[in-house]
Amino acid sequence: MITHRNRFAALRSHGTRPALISPGSVLTHADVADRVDEHHAVLTDDKRLVVVGGANTPEALIAYLSAMAHGHAVLLVPGDSQVNLASVVDAYDPDVVFDPAEGFLERRAGSRHALHPDLTLLLSTSGSTGSAKLVRLSHDNVVSNALSIADYLHIDETHRGLTTLPMHYCYGLSVVNSHLLSGAGLIVTDGSVVDTCLWDLAADAGATSFAGVPYTFDLLDSADFAERDLPSLRHITQAGGRLAPERIAAYARLGRQRGWDFFAMYGQTEATARMAYLPADLATVRPESLGVPIPGGSFRIEPVPESADGVGELVYAGPNVMMGYARSTADLARGADLAELRTGDLARQHEDGTYEWVGRRSRVAKVFGLRIDLDEVERMTAERGHPATCVSVGDGIQAFVDWHTDAVAARLAIAAHCGLPRDVVSVDRLRETPRTANGKVDHASLERQARMLADSATPSARPTDLPHADDVRDLFANLLGRPDATTDDSFTTLRGDSLSYVELSVRLGDLGIATPPNWHRTPIRELVATHEPRRRGIRLETSIVLRGLAILLVLGTHANLWTIPGGAHLLLAVVGYNFARFQLTDRPRAARVRSGLGAALQLALPCVVWVGAVAVVLGTYHADTVFLLNGLQGRNSWTVQWQFWFLEAVIWIQVATLLVLAVPWLHTAERREPFAFALVVLAGSLALRYALAGVEAGATERYTPSIVLWCFALGWAVGVASTRWQRIVVSLAAVVSVAGFFDDPHREGLVIAGVLVLVWVRAVAVPRWAARVLAALAAGSLYIYLTQWQIYPHLEDRVPLLAVLASVAGGLAYKYVWESLSLFVRQALATARLRRRDVGADGHGESARPGRAPTMSTV
Repeated sequence: MITHRNRFAALRSHGTRPALISPGSVLTHADVADRVDEHHAVLTDDKRLVVVGGANTPEALIAYLSAMAHGHAVLLVPGDSQVNLASVVDAYDPDVVFDPAEGFLERRAGSRHALHPDLTLLLSTSGSTGSAKLVRLSHDNVVSNALSIADYLHIDETHRGLTTLPMHYCYGLSVVNSHLLSGAGLIVTDGSVVDTCLWDLAADAGATSFAGVPYTFDLLDSADFAERDLPSLRHITQAGGRLAPERIAAYARLGRQRGWDFFAMYGQTEATARMAYLPADLATVRPESLGVPIPGGSFRIEPVPESADGVGELVYAGPNVMMGYARSTADLARGADLAELRTGDLARQHEDGTYEWVGRRSRVAKVFGLRIDLDEVERMTAERGHPATCVSVGDGIQAFVDWHTDAVAARLAIAAHCGLPRDVVSVDRLRETPRTANGKVDHASLERQARMLADSATPSARPTDLPHADDVRDLFANLLGRPDATTDDSFTTLRGDSLSYVELSVRLGDLGIATPPNWHRTPIRELVATHEPRRRGIRLETSIVLRGLAILLVLGTHANLWTIPGGAHLLLAVVGYNFARFQLTDRPRAARVRSGLGAALQLALPCVVWVGAVAVVLGTYHADTVFLLNGLQGRNSWTVQWQFWFLEAVIWIQVATLLVLAVPWLHTAERREPFAFALVVLAGSLALRYALAGVEAGATERYTPSIVLWCFALGWAVGVASTRWQRIVVSLAAVVSVAGFFDDPHREGLVIAGVLVLVWVRAVAVPRWAARVLAALAAGSLYIYLTQWQIYPHLEDRVPLLAVLASVAGGLAYKYVWESLSLFVRQALATARLRRRDVGADGHGESARPGRAPTMSTV
C-alpha cells in the first residue's frame, strides 16, 4: 500500500495559475489536479507498474502526472509507435497501460510484480536502441533534479516553458518536471521549431523558455530564429549532445542582444537528467566548458591509465543518481545500487572550478542525445551475418567491415537496430582490421580513421521526418544515375537533364525543400537548408506545369477529344528554356559540349529503338524516319513519316546548337553575355525562317527543324532573361515572332500565352495529387509523344478520352521499361568497375560510404 503523498500530488497547491496551455485550452494547476483525481479508479493505491505512452499533449501529460501522483512505478515510452509500445508491454508485462490513442487500460487488479517502494520512474537509457535496459529512478531522484534545475534556471510561477522536446525523452521530461513542480506552466505543442504556428503559439502564450538538442539549433538557424521577436523569452537551454563552442558563444551573444540567457547543460538519464550547467555569464568566455555541477551535485576526476595528466573519468555524486539499471522485471524489486555515477566521459577541471569534456572512455556513442552501446551493436551485426566494428564519430556512428561483407546490409541493420536514420550511420571497407599488440581491435586507430572520413563527408544526426543532405544526395545520385554525387554537387554539376529535373522537383517538394528558380545550380548542402514546413500543396515550377499541360493538349487534339493546337510548338519553347538552364552551364567548353551531346544521344536512343521496332513489325516507317532524318529531307506533303517531327527538331536543334557553341569565340561570347547572345540566336533563327518560309509557314514547313528553330531560341532567351527589362524584351519578342506563323489566331494565342506565363510566372502552387499528375506527364512527355501514334488511332473514333488516357499510360510504361533497362546497364557497368578496382587495389581499402562508391549509392 502507498503510505505517503508525493510532490506530484501537490499540484493543487499552485491554485489557478496556468499549468498546461495548448491551442484553444488552458488548464490551471487545480484543473490538472482534478483530472489527476479522476484517474483514481484505475490508478488505485496499490503500487503497480504503469506504462505511459508519452506524447506532447495535455492528455498524455496528465496520464503521466496521474501515475506519478498516485505513487506508481511509471515506465515512460514513446507513444507514437504501437510497435514500440507493444514490445515494452511484452518485455515488462505492466499492470496498467496508457495508450495516447486509447487512454488507460487496466490489465489486472493489483500487481504481478514485486516493486521496490522507492521505485518511481523507469526510462530507457537511449530512447530506442532495441535494448530492454532501463534506468531505475526514485521519487527523490526525480524531484531533487527537477528542483535543482528550477533553482539554477530561476524557474518560478511566472515561467511558461515551451515543449520543444518529446516528454518521453529524459531531457524533455526534465522540462515538464522542473516547471510543474515549481508552479510554472507548460505551453504544450508537438510542433517543430521550423513551424510558424509553434512560434505564433509561443508569442500568444508568453513563452519564457524552450529547450533544444544540437539539431534543434541547426533548425533554428535555417528558420531565421535570430530575426524572430519573442519579448517574453527569458532563457534557452541546450543539452542532449555537445554543441560546438562557437555556436554556444554565438547564441549567448544573441541572447544578450535580445534579453534572454543561454544555458548549455550536461546530463545523462542515469542522473535523472542534468548533472552540470554552464552559467550564462560564462557562455561567451568559456563556451568549451561543461560548466559547474548543479546545486546538490558534485564531480570528481578519477585518473585513468591511458589519459594525460589532469584528465580522468568524470564521476558524479548527488541525490539524482539513479537507483541502478533494470534488465528484467526481477530488477524492479531491487533498491539503490549506486552512491555515485561513473559517466564514462573523460574530463579535466580548470582552476576556476569548471569542467571541460575531453572525450569518451566507454564504448557508448551519443547520437541525438541517445546513448548507443557499440558493443551491443557489434554483437547484433555479427549475429545477422554482417560483422562490423563500430566507433563513435561526431554525431554519428562509423562502422568498418571487411572487403567481403555487404556494406549496405550492415548499414541498414545498424540503423534499424538503433532506431536511427541511416544518414547518421556510415560504413567503410577495410582490407584488414587493425589490432593492438595483445590482439584486440585497435579502436583508437579506427577512431582516427573515422575522423579522417568525417572531415570529408561530415555526417550529422537528423530526425527522420526532416531531410538531411546525405539523404538528398542519395536522391540525386539515384535519379541522375550518379553514384559519385556529393553534397557539394548541384543538379547542374551532376549533368541532370530536363526529364530528371521534373521528378527531382516534385520529390524535393515532398521533402519540404524549396525549389527557387536557381535551385538546379545550388549545391545540395545549401539546398537542404531551404527546408520549410510541409504545405498541403506543392509549388511546381511553371516549365513543368506547361510541359504537362502541353502534352495533354497535343494528345487531346490528335485523338479528337478537343481541338486546341499549338501544344507541340509551346513544348519546343520549353525545351529551349530547359536547354539554356541545364546545358549552358559554366563548365569548360569541351565538357559542356560532351555533356550536351550525351544528353541528346540519351534522348535519341529510345526514339530510334521504338520507331525502328515499329518499322520492323508493321513496316510503317522509312529508314530516314527511324533515324530521325525525315524533317531534314524537306518533304512538302504530310505523311506518317512526319509524325516524329517534334522529336527530330528537339534532337537536331540541340546537336546543331552545341556544335556551334563548340567554336571557342562563340562559347566565350555566350558566357560573357548570355542574354544578348540568345537574342542574336533568336534574331538569326527568325531571319532563317523568313528567308525559307516567309511570315506564314506552309503545311510541313511549320514542322521542319530549320524553320521551327526560332521556337527553341525563344525559349532559350526566356531561360537566360534575369532582369525585368530582359523579360519585357523577350515578351515582346514572343508576340512578334509567333504572330502570323500559323495563320491561326487561336493557335498563335496559345503559344504566346504559354511563353508569357513562362516568362513571368516562376512557379504555380498546385495540390499534391495534381503536382504528381503534372510531373508524371512532364517527365514522360517525350515518351508519350513518341508512342502515341501506335495507341490513340485505335480508340479515337470510339472513346477519345480513353484514347488519351491509353496514350499517356503507354508512354509512361515505355519510359519505365527504358529507364529500368538503362539503370540495369549502369549498375552492371558500375559493378564491373568496382571489381576491376578491387583486383587492382593496393591493400589499403576503399570507401563504401554513400555517394563515394557504386555499391552504396546505387542502392
